Amino acid sequence: MRIEVKNISHVYSPGLPYETKALDSVNFTCEPGEFVGLIGHTGSGKSTLLQHLNGLLKPTSGQILADGRDINEKSDEAKALRRRIGLVFQYPEYQLFEETVLKDVCFGPKNQGLSEEECIARAMKAIEIVGLDPEEKKEVSPFMLSGGEKRRVAIAGVLAMEPEVLILDEPTAGLDPKGRRDILQMIENIRRARSLTIILVSHNMDDVAAMAGHVLVMDKGRLVMDGTPEEVFSRGEELSAIGLSRPAAAEFAELLAKRGLAVNTNVLTIDNIEKEILKALK
Repeated sequence: MRIEVKNISHVYSPGLPYETKALDSVNFTCEPGEFVGLIGHTGSGKSTLLQHLNGLLKPTSGQILADGRDINEKSDEAKALRRRIGLVFQYPEYQLFEETVLKDVCFGPKNQGLSEEECIARAMKAIEIVGLDPEEKKEVSPFMLSGGEKRRVAIAGVLAMEPEVLILDEPTAGLDPKGRRDILQMIENIRRARSLTIILVSHNMDDVAAMAGHVLVMDKGRLVMDGTPEEVFSRGEELSAIGLSRPAAAEFAELLAKRGLAVNTNVLTIDNIEKEILKALK
């Protein structure tokens, strides 16, 4: 599914003393199958933007098109489009509520009007895709799971609705290093299994550099950068000015270059800086 954001702005509490412009003339396109990283400091407008992408919020002005159609139209077709865009909020495990994992993951497909058999089939498949054993976990209470497992179940609940676009708001927030690595690997597995368009919001520049092919940078409600990871992270001074850093590998490469080692300072991953160091030492 192709997502086009066309000149959207959003104002909270218009006409009131606390009127706030959260989005200001934002434009970008996500092509089918792209992995997009969305970054920006707290309060930059990221979460507001995400909620527009599947119709939870409507823009004050502008349009959001999915495969060329406005998702905010008052029509059955627009409603069907919104269902094809799945949004996983930060700390999604707080939204678990059913007595078993299977029932929780079935909740979305059930609300789509699917038969019980189809709901169960989709749920079991989704539980497996997120890296859990469906037979082992299906009758377990979600509240008995670890934090990382709860998050997987919550994501499975969105996947069971078979979206074409998956939006993940800080999916590794609050997890320990192993949990973070496991969730990132799970996201990569989902991408391979479903060929989804994925939009990942993260404060971790290393994760964005390693996983995304397209990076969007928000600041004060505006989209200030839009390009490949190499293009965006080469603008270190501009990123620093809006409170963002470059990936650790790029920062380390720059430090080495200042010490006289002939390395490319635009490397983005640990593997690449390792190659640069070996090349320079030889």
